[in-house]
Amino acid sequence: MEEFLGTKIASSLPAIVMFFPFLAAVPAFILTHYQRRMGEIFTVLVIVAAFAAIFSMYPTIASGGVMYGKYLFLSIPYSIYFRVDALGFFMGLLISFLWLLATIHSIGYMEREHAHDRYYSFLLLSLGGCLGTVFAGELVGFFLFFEIMALSSFVLISHEEHPYAMFAGTKYLFMCIGAGLAIFFGIIVTYHLSGGMLTFDGFGLIKENSMLSFLGFLAFLIGMGIKAGVFPLHVWLPDAHPAAPSPVSALLSGVMIKVGAYGMIRVFYQVYGFAFLRETGWDRIPLVLAVITILLGSALALLQDDLKRRLAYSSIAQIGYIVLGISLLSERAFIGAVYHIFTHAFMKGCLFLIAGAIIVRTGERRISRMGGIGLKMPVTMIAFTLCSLSMVGIPPFNGFISKWQLALGSLDTGQPLIVVLLILSSIINAAYYFPIITTAFFGIPKGKGGLGEMAATVAIAAVDTQEGNNLAVPIDREIGLGKSEVSLNMLVPIGILAIGCLAFVLLPQNWPLELAKAAVRQLFIQF
Repeated sequence: MEEFLGTKIASSLPAIVMFFPFLAAVPAFILTHYQRRMGEIFTVLVIVAAFAAIFSMYPTIASGGVMYGKYLFLSIPYSIYFRVDALGFFMGLLISFLWLLATIHSIGYMEREHAHDRYYSFLLLSLGGCLGTVFAGELVGFFLFFEIMALSSFVLISHEEHPYAMFAGTKYLFMCIGAGLAIFFGIIVTYHLSGGMLTFDGFGLIKENSMLSFLGFLAFLIGMGIKAGVFPLHVWLPDAHPAAPSPVSALLSGVMIKVGAYGMIRVFYQVYGFAFLRETGWDRIPLVLAVITILLGSALALLQDDLKRRLAYSSIAQIGYIVLGISLLSERAFIGAVYHIFTHAFMKGCLFLIAGAIIVRTGERRISRMGGIGLKMPVTMIAFTLCSLSMVGIPPFNGFISKWQLALGSLDTGQPLIVVLLILSSIINAAYYFPIITTAFFGIPKGKGGLGEMAATVAIAAVDTQEGNNLAVPIDREIGLGKSEVSLNMLVPIGILAIGCLAFVLLPQNWPLELAKAAVRQLFIQF
């Protein structure tokens, strides 16, 4: 195994940041149960503290250093080892920031919902699980926190408790259990072939080209692919996103599925290694799956009338871009993949929060019935427009930068057809995003009173979204005249994410892009 080149700094900060949300989950439950507003404020402050602590690691990471800490508190053959390099820092900062905005948005979204104490406590448990996976310095820790994240997010997906939510949550849970078993098999293979080495401190833990090492690679690909939503392992995703509360959907699509992509990066580049995958040709397997995922997700998104379901299929296509960039084994393509993790988190996180805002204000989920909503919720739908332009990849939005890097990377590897694929997928993106915009601003309201009246009491029924109908908890929402936009605690997170789709590109230095480049250089330095 080749050792990582860089300064290693012993620190307990990564472990503290990771465990802090776990420790805060119980107080959050108690406070929210007896005084909901206090519990909500406490949860937000916990996440603010986690974000600030992660941001404080920047000077060390910027200087090329790696923060680590090892803890011998479990009776297993391997200690739990936390390690934060540029990629882990990038992921941790992004996760905590989006989690903060989604939690603030939840205060308004959950106003008339139930079980607030359970919701906010499991929101913190899921955050701890996500941070644990990206701060884990070896495969055992990654596996343990991956399982914690899966179990806690199952509770969030099933929060509404109607039959479809329980179905979607159960499907997600069983798929994640399968993913965990596949990853566990891969860990056993790695432990055997590497002589007991499971850390991310070096490159190329496995150097043996054998059937066993190939089976280990497939097991990792299946496990990470389930969590990421890669074809043909994506079947949980179109159900989980519509069933979950919209802030949870934003987190699922914005950061949780990226944990699967993050795992692929660690496995491809550090467990097996760049050169090994290229020599064996195993990189072609995820490459083909990525192409199919992009085309399938985009095509199926076109067919959906339910807004959240369309966004869910779009997420499948977008994760295809990330897996594509990882699988090309090109530095510039890898930069595009890492930057698209950031880009998609902002774009899709914002779009799901917007879907939640529309549901709260109108009770409507069907795109065909959203005519004129842009005139009643102009700020919300302008934000939707900005995110949609970025999703399509129109310059100078963030989406263009990541797709540009992916295109350059595909040319570096002599695969110009990938550029054609990127252009085609962008056209399809426009075909299923732009009609929503035109319907919102220029469409005619449908139904009794229409969205133009915005004064009816909307009864929301939980029925099967396979038919494109509504899906939500049975509840009446009073929509008063003149109260078009949602409350500020819902609107501000939407505005921040929408502005972020453009603002970083207009700055003299695109800080997320530079951080993505630093993360990639740290992994490519050996090659």
